[in-house]
Amino acid sequence: MTDPNQATRVVDTHQHLWMMSERAYDWIVPAYGPLYADFGPEDIADEADAVGISATVLVQAADTYEDTFYMLSVAAREERVKGVVGWVPLDRPGEAEAALDLYAPSPYVKGVRALTHTYEDPRWILRDDVAESISLLAPRGLALDYVATTAEHLELVPELAGRHPDLKIVIDHMAKPDIASGAWEPWATQIRAAAALPNVFIKISGLNTASGAEWTAADWQPYVDHVLEVFTADRTMLGSDWPVIILAGDLTRVWNAQLEVISGRTEAEREAVRWGTAASVYGLEF
Repeated sequence: MTDPNQATRVVDTHQHLWMMSERAYDWIVPAYGPLYADFGPEDIADEADAVGISATVLVQAADTYEDTFYMLSVAAREERVKGVVGWVPLDRPGEAEAALDLYAPSPYVKGVRALTHTYEDPRWILRDDVAESISLLAPRGLALDYVATTAEHLELVPELAGRHPDLKIVIDHMAKPDIASGAWEPWATQIRAAAALPNVFIKISGLNTASGAEWTAADWQPYVDHVLEVFTADRTMLGSDWPVIILAGDLTRVWNAQLEVISGRTEAEREAVRWGTAASVYGLEF
């Protein structure tokens, strides 16, 4: 029998929170304008309700324990938050293991991510010490979110996934295709190569900040169609990338555009993208 509550399930798999007044976020500098401020759960609650987001996965915004524990504190008091993608020092395997053991009792820790797109070495994620830490994730039922913002980042996903075949790897923000200039390659070919590995998943998220100033959902459509062709809906999910999206829009406009670009899919496909894939990848409980 179909659960009637499924019809109202919509998961935002990529939401950030940060409190700069309380802890450090090294990458958030005054040049980012409106992002250089505190963003707590109360700042998105009303708009999330309005667009129908029923569940949220919080994703790390700093390579610090402080950031992860802040997200866990929010999860403990906010019913909408169903999961946290936190941080451990992947290049320090002993410490990473200890941190994962400390996180283990929490019902909210669903995955791990690091701000690898800011690192000097684009192949950092393939280092032997990092691989040792990554090997600890799958046995604990945790996923790895991966930020690929350049072709060099994206091209190594098949190798990463091949090294860790039991690990669910999630490509954030569709690997940031250059929508603003209408570029298609090498992104399209690299996305197809990444999708060939069955343990790789992808988020439709962060597209507005990869687009031109006057973006519309139509600008995104060919990129999203390609992702759905090669990954299928069962390996694709939605994420807002709030509050980063306020650099080029707001939650209502972005979320509605994301729903628009999947509106031509079957109901089963839309259900998968809206919540089913997220529930499977992150082990979410509703």
